[in-house]
Amino acid sequence: MRVAIIGAGIVGLAIAHALLDRGHEVVLIEPGGKQGRPTDGNAGWIAHTDVMPLASPKAWRNLPRWLMDPLGPLTIRPGYLPHLTPWLVRFLLASSPSRIKASIRAIRSINAEALPAWKSLLSSLDLSGHLRENGILSVWRHRGAFLRSQDIIERQRSFGIEAEALSPAAIAELEPALRNVEAAVLYPDACHVSDPATLAADLLRLALERGAIPVAAHASRIEPHDRAVRVHTDGSSPALVADQVVISAGIWSRALAAQLGDRIPLDTERGYNATYPKGTFGISRPIMFEGEGFVTTPLDTGDRVGGAVEFAGLEAPPNHSRTDAMVQRLTRFLPHLQSKPAAERWMGFRPSIPDSLPVIGPAGRDRRVIYAFGHGHYGLTQAAITSRLVTDLVEQKPVGMNMKPFVAQRF
Repeated sequence: MRVAIIGAGIVGLAIAHALLDRGHEVVLIEPGGKQGRPTDGNAGWIAHTDVMPLASPKAWRNLPRWLMDPLGPLTIRPGYLPHLTPWLVRFLLASSPSRIKASIRAIRSINAEALPAWKSLLSSLDLSGHLRENGILSVWRHRGAFLRSQDIIERQRSFGIEAEALSPAAIAELEPALRNVEAAVLYPDACHVSDPATLAADLLRLALERGAIPVAAHASRIEPHDRAVRVHTDGSSPALVADQVVISAGIWSRALAAQLGDRIPLDTERGYNATYPKGTFGISRPIMFEGEGFVTTPLDTGDRVGGAVEFAGLEAPPNHSRTDAMVQRLTRFLPHLQSKPAAERWMGFRPSIPDSLPVIGPAGRDRRVIYAFGHGHYGLTQAAITSRLVTDLVEQKPVGMNMKPFVAQRF
């Protein structure tokens, strides 16, 4: 079949390779130069050990403190609040104990397959050198906060996820640059990639070498017809005709889904980061600073601190005072950063769904259009397994996973 993929971020590129593996003709529709794609500046984690949705007890414990700080880990710009209110209502509904339990099951079902899928994809393309299997460390500034997180850690262990609690001496031995940390947990099976943008560039290069057809345009309208699906772009060229279409354009997918009768509560958690020269942090693995709202990663291209959630839509300019505040909080743990030069700053648009589950499945009005967007903080983590699921859906083959939690019609 001829399959048009709208969006060539990390998810769209993984889908392209999965379809090419099955012998399909692939067209990649991506305007290029789009600012704020998460693929270009995320933390680089394959966080398959995560099981908790954003709407969780962990988030609610920290929420009042975060919202009181306009430069803290989570903020809503006042002028954007009326637009965000429907999303917030759904977030509140997703926070009930039964909904959290259902979200955990769904997140675990897809994340459990995430790393094996990535290893298979990277191996098949001779890109395994992008994987960094050094584990991921979660740290707590105060031991009391660590003790309050035991329920989450035990839940992870119940799923067979290895989580090793470390003594202060073990923390100091593992990451001697860290200060002001009273507790930590090592996830030895977690990992990260060399650099998300570098990985995406290699995936794009190889997709084109394998025959994928690039179309540098913005997809503006989708028209299903009896024998094909037409994709109109903002250029003057005629509509692109395909047997099937995959919408994988992150936050920019919402308008296209609405044309097909699916009103998706998709908004953007604007994330900020700063990248320093490689080796600046003096850490050897990614670190989650629990309750602080940021993470660090020693990428091949530089040491990155990223995180924060800002709800302000697509049009508001970046507020890099948030980035600066995040870096300042990091100096509590890495005091030597006080003397380091300014970093390269970036802001991106995470495509966020209130229940922390991506939208994967057919459009309501036509099953020849498949959705694959809304991965939130897990776009890189879930890209490879999403590509397998989408390819089975394109071919109308049985999918080896319960897809009901992920379909658009759940809303």
